[in-house]
Amino acid sequence: MNHHIEIDPTPRFELSPRLYMQFMEPLGTTDSSVEAAWDFSTQTWRPQFIEVLRDLAPGCIRWGGILTSFWKWREGVGPRDQRIPMLNYLWGGVETNQIGVHEILDLCQQVNADPLIAINFAADGRPAYVRTAAGENRAGTPQEAADLVSYCNQPDHAERRANGRAEPWNIQLWQIGNETSYPKPGERFTSQENAAHYLEFARAMRARDESIQLIGWGDEERGSDHWWAQDLLAAAGDQIDYVAAHMMMQRPQRPDTILVSRDYARDRDCAWEELGEIYQAVATKLDTLRQKIESTGSPARLALTEGHLSLRPHNTNSLLYEWLSGLYHARIMSLYERNGDLVKIATLADFFGTRWTVNAVMLGGPHQNAFLMPAGVIAKFFRQYGGTQGIDIAPAVGSLELSASRSDHQLFVHVVNTDLHHAQPVDLQLDGTTIQRAAVFEIAPGDTTAYVDHERPDTFTPVERSAAVQDNRVIWSFPAASVSVLVLDLAGGDA
Repeated sequence: MNHHIEIDPTPRFELSPRLYMQFMEPLGTTDSSVEAAWDFSTQTWRPQFIEVLRDLAPGCIRWGGILTSFWKWREGVGPRDQRIPMLNYLWGGVETNQIGVHEILDLCQQVNADPLIAINFAADGRPAYVRTAAGENRAGTPQEAADLVSYCNQPDHAERRANGRAEPWNIQLWQIGNETSYPKPGERFTSQENAAHYLEFARAMRARDESIQLIGWGDEERGSDHWWAQDLLAAAGDQIDYVAAHMMMQRPQRPDTILVSRDYARDRDCAWEELGEIYQAVATKLDTLRQKIESTGSPARLALTEGHLSLRPHNTNSLLYEWLSGLYHARIMSLYERNGDLVKIATLADFFGTRWTVNAVMLGGPHQNAFLMPAGVIAKFFRQYGGTQGIDIAPAVGSLELSASRSDHQLFVHVVNTDLHHAQPVDLQLDGTTIQRAAVFEIAPGDTTAYVDHERPDTFTPVERSAAVQDNRVIWSFPAASVSVLVLDLAGGDA
């Protein structure tokens, strides 16, 4: 049976390029990440890493994570031989601070990505970082955060110029608070303290540059049904542009889950069912966040600044190399696009490293080239073949999940066939608009066990196909277990 899809091509909202964000933080002994992408012999980013990152083309790169709860930015600026090493209190080991403010922002410039800087928000109220085991006080202050804004954005900042950077970076996006609600009570700020301290930091930072956009923490308090967004928005007023939350609950819902180690390989149909349950948990959380934010009447939008599929062994499950992972992440990406009126910043994965399979970019070791994991492939695919304005479309037709966008006279329909075994024929037309040409870019390995690694980095390269237009309709059959984008050139001008 053909599925009929009819689309109103009227633009409904701006679709942010920051929806395809990546974020980075040094992961210490857990996963050689940030410093593993740095060539210490030449004091530059590894060229092959830059090449892969340009191919990924993230709209935004966030410097953040829990590390910012004890990060002191001045330790990583100035002459390299005078930079102060830092204990990585969360992930283990010592960070050399050879990658500091200048290097992070240079990376963003090289790949044309907007920087998003998370500041040290008074250690998020965590006693372990306010007074560390080594006797340090690693909590940041409003003054330190404001000084960083000045360092980055003030045109004639003397210290930055002395450190070799004459022009300001004009960083617009800043995050105040990271996973502040997640530890147990007594091990972090309360919701009211989060809101009050947010205002202190926001006012100090905006006093240095009133044009910056600020992100505050509003996720759920772990182990309760208390969402911090409403307290934050009530207190912050016009001092907040985005509410931050993390999609870190992407883990199996069943106590007898098959999504452990290589157990999933025994029954991939069952594994796909379980991944569907995880997807529903993400969709439910997103709906709840929408309700909490919109109930306040605030114009603030949503920033999903972290989130990944969490399977055991912790962050190293081999399923994330395989195409089932690609299909799962395509469903998540389509969900975010459909909610692009609210969600303006989002990520599918952690960023890059050598060990964690939740990374978008796998660096590898000596004599291994970096490559995109399935989550990275999907982020690139949706970003490369997508528009700037969101279009209303049915979330699902049969086993097909959909999102749509357009730019001028070109319209893009992202299609995920969630049926692992059957192709899905479609009859598509637009309301009141003539389709001049149609093409399909398709990732359809034909085998859910297909995977990428250092020897097979191109397994999921899209294939371009021509689609016939008959009587202003596009007839197409989307293969089983596939991710596709239907690109339509519309009448009214050149695409």
